[in-house]
Amino acid sequence: MSLYSHFHQRLHDLYPQGPLYVAFSGGLDSTVLLVLAAQLAAEQERELVTLHVHHGLQTVAKAWPQHCVQVANELGVDCRILSVKVETGPRVSVEAAARDARYAALAAELPPGAALLTGHHLDDQAETLLLALKRGAGIKGLAAMPESKPLGRGVQLRPLLEMARAELECFATEQGLRWVEDPSNADNRFDRNFLRNDILPRLQTQWPAFARTASRSAALCAEQLELAQALAEQDLPALQNAGGGLSIAGLQSLSPARRNNALRHWLGERGLHLSRSQLEVAWRELALAREDAEPLLAIGGNELRRYLGHLYVPALQGEPVALSALQPEQWHDLGVGRLRLRQVPDVANICGALALNELHIAFAVPGLRAHPAGRSGSRPLKKLWQEYGVPPWQRTRIPLLMLGDQLVAAVGMFICADYAAEADQPGWQLEWIAET
Repeated sequence: MSLYSHFHQRLHDLYPQGPLYVAFSGGLDSTVLLVLAAQLAAEQERELVTLHVHHGLQTVAKAWPQHCVQVANELGVDCRILSVKVETGPRVSVEAAARDARYAALAAELPPGAALLTGHHLDDQAETLLLALKRGAGIKGLAAMPESKPLGRGVQLRPLLEMARAELECFATEQGLRWVEDPSNADNRFDRNFLRNDILPRLQTQWPAFARTASRSAALCAEQLELAQALAEQDLPALQNAGGGLSIAGLQSLSPARRNNALRHWLGERGLHLSRSQLEVAWRELALAREDAEPLLAIGGNELRRYLGHLYVPALQGEPVALSALQPEQWHDLGVGRLRLRQVPDVANICGALALNELHIAFAVPGLRAHPAGRSGSRPLKKLWQEYGVPPWQRTRIPLLMLGDQLVAAVGMFICADYAAEADQPGWQLEWIAET
């Protein structure tokens, strides 16, 4: 199968229609990708845009934007130049910082549903797998690069991932293509360059099929990762409480491997990606701490806490925003989430007799008592927080819907009995989207 036929088939399987964007560095891989994409776009009358990210890290790179624009124009394709600033400093990987800046810029350009094509190939996949082994990564790292993944409002596709770099070089030579060479690619102080220039050629000399078999191993790890994620999604609902805490007793009922899988997935959803040793420390120092302890483990800019037999990752972003007035049908940003009150003919949860202009949002009001609908009697709000298992650090972030000095609802927790709507009666529907 020719290179174009392979590319055509992968795009048909991955993204049969819609606008195409090509990440175009001007190097060999992305030049071949752009030529293939331009041919397909012309045949199928699809929109095609080229994006070149200019980092400004090298003097020689000043000429690359002009080169990219010229190559794209010769193919009848629009080329946008995206200039980014790469934040560098002590203990900051220039490679990682440049990659993060590049993908942030590319993602920002994608309209909803669009696809960004990148020129990663089989040799790149082998390098990524070797780097993951060097780091001691688990199946998520060993799964290497997927052929498709979400990016911004669209998706990133790697349609050349099954093709060797030698096949791209052969195509480029046959087509008489011209491309830029990044001099930093020869610097073996960078891990990926060391693998590409020194290690991978040796491996492929000894074992010519190494890149392909390594890619097969990555694909098998990706399958196992998918199964692990499915298992975690099956386990987690029964382990979490209403406040988002994770039950330690529930975790202890699982096998160690299944427990670690659920815990790792739960932490990942909250932006915490722990190494194996960090996960062991978290389990030992938090989950297995004495029952009356409230330990805290700081990890990067986040915290992992324990309270009443549950683990929590407190939200550290966003300050609560009180509101003196509310508008009907309008979403209100409270800093810790968004709230809306709508008038509905049925399935209301707040009594329709309440005048919206008399309500306001407050936080951490001292001395309140409340009688949640469906429960008997009133009690201090502090006591209710304990009964509902709300950790102390979350209590000041719960919006309180107030009528004067009376509590109408603890948003996201309960509505007070005196203000709850009757079943199937018109009234106010309180809607809440918590910060994640």
